[in-house]
Amino acid sequence: MAARKTQKNHADVDKFLAGVKDEARRADCLTILELMKELSGEPAAMWGKSIIGFGKFRYRGKTGEGDWFPVGFSPRKQDLTLYLHCILEKQTALLEKLGKNKIGKSCLYIKKLEDIHIPTLEKLIKKAIQSPMVQGAETIG
Repeated sequence: MAARKTQKNHADVDKFLAGVKDEARRADCLTILELMKELSGEPAAMWGKSIIGFGKFRYRGKTGEGDWFPVGFSPRKQDLTLYLHCILEKQTALLEKLGKNKIGKSCLYIKKLEDIHIPTLEKLIKKAIQSPMVQGAETIG
């Protein structure tokens, strides 16, 4: 079984975010950085070249196992991508209240934080941190 390509590493989070050229996107990233740090109680860490994750757990799935983070984000070109391990399809009430967004399985895509209801985003982040998928997994420090 092949190892997951995106692995936690020792790259500098602040240096990575300083390289985000769009000032508004960088400001949104700094806000999300502080929000996820506060809500998770975990330090930020780089995963791969462009994802910032908080915490770490070991998962076992149908196609394999590996390490991942309960919450994280990436300043992608099209959207600000938030990785929330809480089955977003089941969070319809919160997603409707959140504001402008699109979702994938565990990804929340937003254009800018000013389009988002921050208290609702906090609830989604907390759900991901407390998710049975994360809590039932073999947690790694």
